[in-house]
Amino acid sequence: MRLSGKVCIITGAASGIGRATALRFAREGARVVVCDLNQAGIDPVVGEIAVAGGEAVGYLVNVTDKAQIAAMVAGVKERWGRIDVLVNNAGIVADAQLTKMTEEQFDCVIDINLKGVYNCTKAVVDTMIEQSSGVILNASSVVGLYGNFGQTNYAAAKFGVIGFTKTWAKELGKRGIRSNAVCPGFVATPILNNMPEKVIQAMEEKVPMRRLAQPEEIASVYTFLASDDASYVNGAVLSVDGGLVI
Repeated sequence: MRLSGKVCIITGAASGIGRATALRFAREGARVVVCDLNQAGIDPVVGEIAVAGGEAVGYLVNVTDKAQIAAMVAGVKERWGRIDVLVNNAGIVADAQLTKMTEEQFDCVIDINLKGVYNCTKAVVDTMIEQSSGVILNASSVVGLYGNFGQTNYAAAKFGVIGFTKTWAKELGKRGIRSNAVCPGFVATPILNNMPEKVIQAMEEKVPMRRLAQPEEIASVYTFLASDDASYVNGAVLSVDGGLVI
């Protein structure tokens, strides 16, 4: 198992890519910290991991709340004594064209998708430095590489996450800490449940593989990057988009 014994914190882990990553990490032997705003989503993930024989603990965490993050980190260290991997997966969308976007829409997405990544990483980095080891994995997006109509706030946040990733790779590499980003394309997550079928079909037609990614396919990439198989991968920004941006 590629993550045997590693203590891995995953934000936004109650659904979608975060949930798939939590379950995959557990199957690979990790001790998983399931963080989310939704307690009703946290408990089933923790339970599923336990039933399968894995180790997991859940925390109600708002990534904009430094006190909640600090309490979670302290609890994890008390329980398992270390932190090996942080997956900064939590994020939201609040789309609108620039001319119609409200300041509240802009600030909310930046606070969660960008500042939240900073908050969580800041909370674990001293522990990783003390260990002389650690992995920081940041959820960016193809939107963070190329922009997207109606997503000024989201694109800014995801571009910013790439900036974090490259900066931390330079600053922390000498400390034994790797930092990488994953840029998913279209992924079949619950956020698409209310979309019209014709919209989803249009998304599929843009992808050379003619389908959306499954959350488990993104989780597989996070698993590789979190593992020692990626021991010399640092500062990478990896597109996982089925060829969408070719």
